[in-house]
Amino acid sequence: MYKLLSHNDLDGVGCGILAKLAFGKDVHVRYNSIAGLNREVENFFEQEEQETFLFITDLSVNEENEKRIEEFHRAGGKVQLIDHHKTSLAYNNYDWGHVVVEDTAGKLTSATSLLYEYLIAQGLLHQSEAVDEFVELVRQYDTWEWEKNNNQHAQRLNALFYLISIEEFEEKMLERLRTDDHFYFDEFEKRILDMEEEKIERYIRRKRRELVQAQIKGHFAGVVYAESYHSELGNELGKEYPHLDYIAILNIGGKRIGFRTIHDHVDVSEVAGHFGGGGHAKASGCSMTEKAYKLFVTDTFPLETLHEDAKNNRYNVKDSSFGTLYRNHSDDRFLIRPINQSEWVIDKNKRKLDKTFTSFAEAEKFLKRTEAAWLVRDDQFVNYLIDEVKKSK
Repeated sequence: MYKLLSHNDLDGVGCGILAKLAFGKDVHVRYNSIAGLNREVENFFEQEEQETFLFITDLSVNEENEKRIEEFHRAGGKVQLIDHHKTSLAYNNYDWGHVVVEDTAGKLTSATSLLYEYLIAQGLLHQSEAVDEFVELVRQYDTWEWEKNNNQHAQRLNALFYLISIEEFEEKMLERLRTDDHFYFDEFEKRILDMEEEKIERYIRRKRRELVQAQIKGHFAGVVYAESYHSELGNELGKEYPHLDYIAILNIGGKRIGFRTIHDHVDVSEVAGHFGGGGHAKASGCSMTEKAYKLFVTDTFPLETLHEDAKNNRYNVKDSSFGTLYRNHSDDRFLIRPINQSEWVIDKNKRKLDKTFTSFAEAEKFLKRTEAAWLVRDDQFVNYLIDEVKKSK
């Protein structure tokens, strides 16, 4: 008999689906939140027989259960923990731990991809193209490679996961992976996914107008309240405001904070670690502790929301040799302009700042971080130029 304890997100449930493909009715699968896993492990030691093989995937245990698992293993118990989070690497010190963040080919892993490799290597599951494709979609979504590769199928698989119950998702995937040569979405799924994409777009448009920025523990963070579509929201806001190091998404009802970044030089698992959380370099989370609440809620609540850059400008455009005009909430005007081929300066209310920059992008990043300024519309830029011409006469 087998028991699998896994996370309750797409990657965690992907592990459950693989376990059911491999073991059928001989496996009992339980999906857990990060906080709920330790209770399940405790229940296992209190209720299960010694012969039951315990799998833990996509989650890590507390120190007490770590010791109990090691004692269980030394006493002859069968246990295997499989994970891919950097914060879990210490489990590799145990015979029962298998944690790989990046494989030998340099590809980021997921719990589903690691369990798939394990089951095939142990002769417990036969490889197939349909399962290969499913596992790769889960891996790309969980590691954010889907965004880099523009793999919309991976994003749609995650969307489908949240549109239906876990039980229905499992049932659909198991039937498909057992009987079909390739993974696909059926016509009904395509229709509801198209409708969901429209809903997500509307949701993101609304949340764009609610974002504030703050400097928190050495990083510039965008802070927004949201209960849904955290990955999509974090990704779009990150691209809209690339001067921000990461996006903090506050779920007040769930008392959690999700962190997302589009930047390779920022590791949000370290950000989450400051508040007792963890996760991936580009997607992580933590509980809303008293300390986190003060920094992300109390301290940011009075701040004004960020203003979006003007869209579809023809004249006031970025990186222009004529200069690019910005404005902030205090109605200050900023002109980013080149003084030669390798230097840019910023004029604040027509007075040049002392600081110089090696590129337009560097100057804009500085301006947006320090002044929360935004690109103004063409008509405001033209009026600015007209005023300048009048004054010069």
